Amino acid sequence: MTDDWSDVPPRLARLAADPQAGEVFGAGDHGFVLEPPLSEAELAELEGQLRLELPAEYRSFLLTAGRGGAGPAYGLFPLRRTGQGWRWEGDGADLTDLDTLDQSFAHTEAFNPADDLPPQPDEDDFDSPEALEAAEDAYQELYDSVVYTGAHSVGLLYLCHLGCALREALVVSGPARGQMWADDRAEGGGLRPLLDEDGVPLGFARWYRRWLDSCPTPVTG
Repeated sequence: MTDDWSDVPPRLARLAADPQAGEVFGAGDHGFVLEPPLSEAELAELEGQLRLELPAEYRSFLLTAGRGGAGPAYGLFPLRRTGQGWRWEGDGADLTDLDTLDQSFAHTEAFNPADDLPPQPDEDDFDSPEALEAAEDAYQELYDSVVYTGAHSVGLLYLCHLGCALREALVVSGPARGQMWADDRAEGGGLRPLLDEDGVPLGFARWYRRWLDSCPTPVTG
């Protein structure tokens, strides 16, 4: 089901004018301002480039609310046309591989790629600090190659960052299509679906509105 976003721009405008709202995490970056929506022609061009139709809730947001800006954490990565076509911009937006976005994200449950790694080097197993350092360097190289391979984020559209290299993404292909997922690999975690209070995976609309509802109600005179 698509979402009616007609209430969002006036709510954001009231927040932008309220000094209290500046205390919301990330507000200093997005200022409660959305960039202009896409036209139907621009969306068709984008989806042609991606070789897929975006999930309905995010699709309707792009058409009727905005192409980026005000949103959870430091805001939604803005979508812009460049000399190389459309792309999302922001800290971590480059984690989205536009060439494989139409390929299936295989997961439906939380997973941590690091679970398949051997134990980290133990200093008791080495005769010298140099040998330990070499083993730690080799382990880190293995860790990065296993944990940060792009294969884990196929079909994920990264939409925002929370700081400390933590990001949240929309699944656009695969069995979890339409769900919002967290990428916690920077803190040693894995990838996991974002859940509502009742344990149901969040779609884009509920994810966005839960953030909006958490913002302080502007004081009216």
